[in-house]
Amino acid sequence: MLLTVADVLATPVVQAGQPEVVCAANLDRPVRWVHVSDQAEIAHVLVGAELILTTGQALAAPESARITYLRSLAAAGVAGLVVELGSYVSELGPVVAATAAELGLPVIALHRVTRFVEITEVVHRVIVADQYAELEFARTVHETFTELSVRRAALTEIVKTAAGMLDASVVLEDLARRVLAATAHNTSSAALLDNWESVSRLLPEGPGVVAVGPHTERWGRLILRSDGVPTPRATMVLERAAQTLTLHRMIDRDRFGLHQQAQTGLIADLIGGRVIDERDAIARAAALGLTRRARYVPLVIEIETVAESDPVAGQRRSAAVVEAVTHGLGRTGASALSAAEHRPAARRAAGRRTGGGRSATELPGTGRRFAGEHSVDERVERGDSAGVAGERVAMILAVPAGTSVDDHLRVVCAAMLTEVRRAEGVRGAAIGVGADADSLLDTASQLAHAADVAAVARSMTGAFSRLFFRSADIRLRGLLSSIRDEPAVQSFAETELGALLRYDIRHDTDLTGTLRSFLDLAGNKTELAKSLTISRPTLYDRLARIERILAVDLDDGESRTSLHAALLVRDLTAGSDEL
Repeated sequence: MLLTVADVLATPVVQAGQPEVVCAANLDRPVRWVHVSDQAEIAHVLVGAELILTTGQALAAPESARITYLRSLAAAGVAGLVVELGSYVSELGPVVAATAAELGLPVIALHRVTRFVEITEVVHRVIVADQYAELEFARTVHETFTELSVRRAALTEIVKTAAGMLDASVVLEDLARRVLAATAHNTSSAALLDNWESVSRLLPEGPGVVAVGPHTERWGRLILRSDGVPTPRATMVLERAAQTLTLHRMIDRDRFGLHQQAQTGLIADLIGGRVIDERDAIARAAALGLTRRARYVPLVIEIETVAESDPVAGQRRSAAVVEAVTHGLGRTGASALSAAEHRPAARRAAGRRTGGGRSATELPGTGRRFAGEHSVDERVERGDSAGVAGERVAMILAVPAGTSVDDHLRVVCAAMLTEVRRAEGVRGAAIGVGADADSLLDTASQLAHAADVAAVARSMTGAFSRLFFRSADIRLRGLLSSIRDEPAVQSFAETELGALLRYDIRHDTDLTGTLRSFLDLAGNKTELAKSLTISRPTLYDRLARIERILAVDLDDGESRTSLHAALLVRDLTAGSDEL
């Protein structure tokens, strides 16, 4: 910060000259430089904001010349005039005081002889140090935001960095006044974002509000919320942050929209524990359009799509799916936050049922891993080795007060599934729902469970004919899914099926598939023979071999239950069937 005239006046070297303030107007003017001169015609060599030190030779002239001298200094934009009395004038007189007051020109008289060189040394030392500090700050700003650009930092990180540099709250909003990212300093997020749309619309244009986006395609504003007047440093940081945000948008413009990215970022913060205050969570969600004073429902949509060998086509497919989900929400007027994730294709072996590998995949866009989440397709690929990809959309749905949660879910899920199934390349979709709550934080913590339910539901027969699933709807498969990684459960499945699996490998048969179909049809041998297109004697022979190999009676209900459970465990844990 530059010294002001008042700052210079307060220095010991000036105070030693017994200063008298002849005109106290505008003592807060910044001093860019100190200039020593006794010439009357000095204005033409000045550029503004200089503090003039003089022994008063020009003020010893007639009254009209003194007035002309003062007017020329004011016109040149000097910061102030310091006059040492004694050499040419013993006092400045009322004419100088009146003219200076009229011009708003600070004038100070020194009653003792003062070495001007000492004043210039003190002031210039501070000025040079300040200029160096500004250069260092500018370099830091440039390097920081360049690094953020290079590694394609998220909107939230860019805004957080700007707020940290300024130690003030910073908000990024779109043209609809929706908050895309915000960092609160010296206040809470709830207080910062309370009634944000109205606050934003009343903000005056100025250095604390910077447009974001190319000049002809503005898409947002970066706003400094501070009690003080924005400084040149603040303007520099905001403008550099705006440039970084613009570059971020240009790079990601073919990906999901900014509003979608902001929702994904909020869900990531909720899941990751970076938002721990319910009021802050509600404020940030409301700023993104989520209804307040509602019940919140966690749900996850598992969407199966045909794999694309072209990454660009796959990206477009992802965007189309997200757009379909958004359109479904819009049709019902539903309020929700959502986060989407593309899951790459996994090739399936022809004619083999694969299980959902228990790999911990990430919650869309967050880097946060779901405990117990499935990462691969769990449906039967019958005679088809085509690649299968998928999309996963995690969502927090707001149910208006006084509305039945189930009724609202049925309407919203029906609309979303209708739109998603219309999207090109979509094979099917299943929705898992967790426990609803009044707390947004509690709801976010249930997204992992909703993801587990959705993933298990996809492996169930007729899964794509239902609107949504809860824990109770996935029954035995859901129970086994929650304990499938337990060594005792895996040992049970191996004990039940190991002999038959080894037989199939050694003899190149598929008796395990026959057993699976037999159990799926509840032991109906007539229907089984038809589905396998084999004769009944051939079927009986296969079933007899299965009984001998496993040493079980397939007419026994408990044996069937045990074998069926073992096959489900294998489905849920097998990853070795992927090619």
